Amino acid sequence: MTNAFSTSTDPAESGPVLTVRGELDVATAPRLRVRIGELTLTSGQLLVVDLAGVTFCDSSGISALIAARNVAEAAEAKVALVAVPARLTRTLALTGLADFFPTYPTAGEAISAHR
Repeated sequence: MTNAFSTSTDPAESGPVLTVRGELDVATAPRLRVRIGELTLTSGQLLVVDLAGVTFCDSSGISALIAARNVAEAAEAKVALVAVPARLTRTLALTGLADFFPTYPTAGEAISAHR
């Protein structure tokens, strides 16, 4: 298993699905921020961030996720996190950010809830 960082984006009817893989940390969070900035979001869309492949996330990674939410809000869109690893779920709860991000088990469930 590799921890190499990567992102990919797939279109969905509701908006982009951004898949993040590997370690999301001080070295890779800037790359995620750039990728988020390259997305085109419009009013009413949903940005789904799939974290199933994230093997580690530090405070820089969480900051990049907050940036994703801010980008979505600036476009009058929403953001949802999906397949959040258990350790990151605990971190979000401990930092008070659990209510900041709607989370879902799968992208399909997030998209269905957005309709």
